Amino acid sequence: MSELNIEGNKSQSVTQYIARQPIFNADKTLYAYELLYRESTDNVFPQGTSDGQATGRLFFNALMLMGLEKLTGFQPAFINLSTDAILDDFPKLLQPQSAVIEIVERTTSIPHVAQRVKQLKDEGYFFALDDYDGCEKWQPILPLMDFIKLEVEQPIIKTNMMIKKLKRSFPKAKIIVERIENYEEFEQLKAAGCDLFQGYFFARPELLTYGNVEPSKVAVLELLNCTAQPNIDFAAVQERVAKDLGLTARILKLVNARSSSAQQTIKSISQAVIYLGEDAIRQFVRVLALSELGNDKPSELTKLGLMRAKFISLMLAPGGKELAEQGYLVGMLSVLDAILDMEIDLVAKEFSLGSELSSALLSFNGMLGGTLKLVKAVEEEHWQSADELLVMIRPASKMDVVYAAMYESRAYADDVFSTLSLVTDSTS
Repeated sequence: MSELNIEGNKSQSVTQYIARQPIFNADKTLYAYELLYRESTDNVFPQGTSDGQATGRLFFNALMLMGLEKLTGFQPAFINLSTDAILDDFPKLLQPQSAVIEIVERTTSIPHVAQRVKQLKDEGYFFALDDYDGCEKWQPILPLMDFIKLEVEQPIIKTNMMIKKLKRSFPKAKIIVERIENYEEFEQLKAAGCDLFQGYFFARPELLTYGNVEPSKVAVLELLNCTAQPNIDFAAVQERVAKDLGLTARILKLVNARSSSAQQTIKSISQAVIYLGEDAIRQFVRVLALSELGNDKPSELTKLGLMRAKFISLMLAPGGKELAEQGYLVGMLSVLDAILDMEIDLVAKEFSLGSELSSALLSFNGMLGGTLKLVKAVEEEHWQSADELLVMIRPASKMDVVYAAMYESRAYADDVFSTLSLVTDSTS
C-alpha cells in the first residue's frame, strides 16, 4: 500500500480509490505511472462502468482534487481518456508536460479523434495508443502517436514481430509492451527493440486511497445550466461554486493545474472562476457531468463550512466586496482539514492561498483571521472572547450584529443544506 493515504473521517467524506502501475525502462528504472480508475479495494476495473464515467471520475476525483504530482511522485502519468473526453478537450485541464493521454482500444470516431489529437499535439500534449491490435482503423492515428502500447501475445514471437514492424514504420514512437509475466518475456522483448515495459513481472497495480468531499447533484445541474448559455455569467457560476465545498476545492486545484510553474495565488472563489475563463469552466462542468458525482447527502461539516463562510462574509461586508469574498473562502476552507484529515497548513499549501488567507487560517491573523476566530468563539459559546474580538474587528458595532449574522448564516446554511439533501433524496 502506498504512503499516500489521506482518508477523511468516513462519516463525513467518501473514500476514493485509484491504482497506479509503473512503466519501466529497459534497465528497469522507473519511467512513468499509468493511473487506473478503481471503485473499491478489489483493485480491478469496476464492471458496468463506461469509459466516459471512468474518465470523468478519474479526472474529477483524483487529478483535480489530489493533483498528479501526489499520485505519481512527479513522474509522468499515463491517463486513459474516452472518445468524448478527447473531443471535449479534457486534456486541456492538465499541463501538457505532466501527462501522456492514452487513446483506448474502444475509441470510436477515429477521424475526428485524429483531428483533435493533431490540434492538441500542436499545443504540446503527448499521446499513446493503448492495446494496438494491428487493425486498419488505427491508420489515421498511428503517425500521431508518441507511444504505442502492445499486449504480450503467445507465442511471443508475434509480439516481437509487431515491435519490429512498428519500429520500421514509426521510428519516432516509443513501444510499450504490457502484461509481461516473467523474466524470459522481458529479455526477448528487449532484444526485439521494445522501449518500455509494464506488467506483473515488474509490479502489480498499487492501490491508493484518499479522502474526498463530493459535489451535490443540484450543484452539478445548476452549473450545467449556467454553462449551457452562449455567454457564461461568471457571477452565477461563482455563486453556485460558493455553495459547494467539493466544487470550491476542485476549482482551486484546477487553477493550480493550469497555472505556470509559479503557482497562481488565489484570494477568492470569484477570482479563481474568472482566472479559468469560459473554456476551462465548460470543460470542468463536462467532467462533473460525466463523473456522476454527488450520490451521498452533504455532511454536517459541509454545513458548518457554509455557515462560517456566510458569517465571515457578513461581518466583513462593511470593508468591501473583495474582503467579504476572501472571508467567504476562508470560512469554506476552515473545515477541509477535518473533512480530508489533513493538517490545516497542508490545506493552505495545497490550494495555493495567498499569505493573507494562509495566515488567517493558520494563525488567525488580520481581519480575516480575527473573524474566523470570532465565529469559532460563537460556535463554542465563548461570549467574552467573542465580545473582545468584535471590538477588534468592528469597534463601532455591538454584539447584536454578531447575533444577527449568526442567525442569517445558520439560515443560509440550513437552506442550502436542505436543498442539497432534498435533491439527493429525489435522485437516489
